[in-house]
Amino acid sequence: MRPDEASNALRLADAPIADGGTPAEEWLPWRDSLPPLRLEDCPGLVVVAAHPDDETLGFGGATVMAAARGVDVHTVVASDGGAAWPDLAPWEQKRLEQARRHESRCAAALLGLHRPTFLGLPDGGLADQEARLADSLSDLLHERPAGTWCAATWRGDGHPDHEAVGRAAAVAASRTGAVLLEYPVWMWHWAKPDDPNIPGHRAARVVTDSVAAERKQRAVELFQSQLEPGGAGRDPILPPHVVTRLLHVGEVVFR
Repeated sequence: MRPDEASNALRLADAPIADGGTPAEEWLPWRDSLPPLRLEDCPGLVVVAAHPDDETLGFGGATVMAAARGVDVHTVVASDGGAAWPDLAPWEQKRLEQARRHESRCAAALLGLHRPTFLGLPDGGLADQEARLADSLSDLLHERPAGTWCAATWRGDGHPDHEAVGRAAAVAASRTGAVLLEYPVWMWHWAKPDDPNIPGHRAARVVTDSVAAERKQRAVELFQSQLEPGGAGRDPILPPHVVTRLLHVGEVVFR
C-alpha cells in the first residue's frame, strides 16, 4: 500500500471538529496549483458515497457540470447514515435513515441527477462489507460504457467508512476498466497542504461555473439532519465552519 492510500482514521479522530481544523485559506493556493479535471472527457459517471451527503459535499459541483453536458450520472450511497450519533435509540436511527435518504433524493433532483441507489449497508461498519460493496459496484460498472468514471470517497480520507468505500471502488474499477477518481471530504479538516500523505502528484481540481456552485450550495442546505443538532446534547455532524470550508475549497480528485 502506498503512503497516500494508508488509513488516516487516527488522524481524523485526533482532530476534534469543534477545534476548527485547517482554514480554507491555507488550502486555496494548493488547490489553485492543481491541473483542472477535464469533465469533457467523461463518458459516464458513477459517484459512490459512504453516507447520504458525501456525494454532494465532495463532488456535487462536478455532477452538475457533467449532467449539464449530457453525461449519464448515477449515484450510489453505501449506507443510510443512521449511526451519525452513537446514542440513538432504534426508532431514532430508523427515522434518521429515512430522513437522510429523502435529503439525498432531493439533492439529486436539485442537481439534475437520477434518483440515487441506496445499498443499505451498516453505517459505521462498511469496512466489514468491503467485499460485498466491491461486488455491487462491479455489477453496476459492468453495465456502464467503457471508461466510465467511478468517483468515490478517498481511501485516505480519515473516516473509516469513507476509506472502505474508496478501497471497494478501487477493486471494482480494476475489475471493470472504469476510471477511478477519489474525492476527499474530511481531509480538508485534519490535513495540511504539505502533508506527505496527500497524493498531490495525482490530484486535479474541479472547475465549476457560478450555476453549478449555486446549485451545489442549495443542495448542501437540504441536508438538515446533518446541519442541525440531533437532539439534546448532540452537536450537528456538519457545523457551519465545516460546511463553509467545504464550499470554499471546492472539489478535488485523486486520479
